[in-house]
Amino acid sequence: MTRKLILCAAFLMLQAPASLLAANCDALKSLTLPDTTITMAERVTSGDVTAPAEAPMHGLPAFCRVAGVMRPTPDSEIAFEVWMPENDWNGRFLGVGNGGFAGTIGYRGLSGNLRRGFATAGSDTGHKADAEDASWAYGHPEKVKDFGWRAVHLTAAISKDIVKAYYSKPIEKAYFDSCSDGGREALMEAQRFPEDYDGILAGAPANNWSRMVASGVDIAQSTIGDPRAYISSLKLPAIQQASLAACDASDGLKDGIVSDPANCHFDPSVLLCKDADSLNCLTQPQVNALKKFYAGGQDSHGNSTFPGFVPGDEAGGWGDWVLGHGPGSGAGSGYVQNFFRYMVTNDTKWNVLTANVDESIEKSIAVTSKDLDSTDPDLSRFASRGGKLIIYHGWNDPAISPWNSIAYFKSVEQEMGEPKTESFLRLYMAPGVEHCAGGPGPSAFGQLGIPTAKDPKFGIFDSLQNWVEKGIPAADVIATKYAPDEHGENKVVMTRPLCPYPAIAKYNGSGDPNGAASFACTKP
Repeated sequence: MTRKLILCAAFLMLQAPASLLAANCDALKSLTLPDTTITMAERVTSGDVTAPAEAPMHGLPAFCRVAGVMRPTPDSEIAFEVWMPENDWNGRFLGVGNGGFAGTIGYRGLSGNLRRGFATAGSDTGHKADAEDASWAYGHPEKVKDFGWRAVHLTAAISKDIVKAYYSKPIEKAYFDSCSDGGREALMEAQRFPEDYDGILAGAPANNWSRMVASGVDIAQSTIGDPRAYISSLKLPAIQQASLAACDASDGLKDGIVSDPANCHFDPSVLLCKDADSLNCLTQPQVNALKKFYAGGQDSHGNSTFPGFVPGDEAGGWGDWVLGHGPGSGAGSGYVQNFFRYMVTNDTKWNVLTANVDESIEKSIAVTSKDLDSTDPDLSRFASRGGKLIIYHGWNDPAISPWNSIAYFKSVEQEMGEPKTESFLRLYMAPGVEHCAGGPGPSAFGQLGIPTAKDPKFGIFDSLQNWVEKGIPAADVIATKYAPDEHGENKVVMTRPLCPYPAIAKYNGSGDPNGAASFACTKP
């Protein structure tokens, strides 16, 4: 064979995979899968995608986009999409979760995962609605099951078949990375469907759903049932100033971040107005309300239903999540009302201020815990097949109490023993971080595809991947805080180590307080 023919043959061999994948993508339209209809299978080469409820996405690599609908029951209609890179597939699958009551596919997550070389997929969990809207659940128990556990599991199973059909080979490893309700979904997968994923990253999990939302009944009645107890968001700066004065330096460094909340002892009574009411103080009913936010929900006997929030960032996320812009307008109140009206009671006139606290807790657990809660501490099936799980939670989360993740972690330790738990599970508590990301502290550490400034680029996720594939436990993870410079570009203003619980990052006493090298992970 002449040199010219050899080069031509080599060129054709190099071109074959792309043309083959293009043909495979089109052929997926006729793929037959259980209870599933493929509605779209197309090659996207423009780099642009427009998706519902999302800003247009640009600069995407060429990929095969598959959309479909799963109908496991007559009342189910689970929309899903699978995106597969045409070039440079890393051989892995990365599932995308949801937030709130779900209702949309996480297209931003799909695009980010695609850029990193993953085949990726997500669903709307069986309905189309805004994240705070649960009206779709009214009279539809099968849709609640789809939302609670069925959609995420089936999406993983169906997606693996589609990926295998497209690339003509199975995936090497499967991962899941999500936060909030997605964190609940993540733990549901580990507990009920341990074969779906090899590595799971669960952020701020709403896994104790039935008790978490039910605790809002007591909190609402204690904080907005009496108009005098309502705290205006205009008072949040004064509250934060007082809480930081009490707790900021308890971790060894005064930096506007409470890194060791377990040793934070803030008494809201210090804010009690000595004279006339003002934005710099609280009335006695408001002091009582603030104490309730920190304490969490309780039943009529004083037993905890769900833990409360942590001091130190009240002026950050509490305005939207906790207080709102008037009594009952916070996002938390909306979730409570929607949940009880459409999932628990099927009573569209249910009112949080007139409901019986104990009865609400009991009914929430009885009606929804089986489908929505992912609190089972027995992860032996997941661990036995080599699965690795990392949970993270921001200490200043204004939506889901960070103490909840610690409680679940400890329940696993109690069920499985500390040595076994350490072999497959890590918990990272992130100081100064709000719900999933953001806040006064360094909140970029590789979760949800958010890069950190130090290698590895996707810190906590890369640690998970190394743990799964190389047997190396998650070690140092660096969290980064960015801020815009004079040109509007992000610059690094702080890095800190993110420590596996129960260790916390302690300042060495010298060096740059904004540099990770000046801190060490220390167990209490």
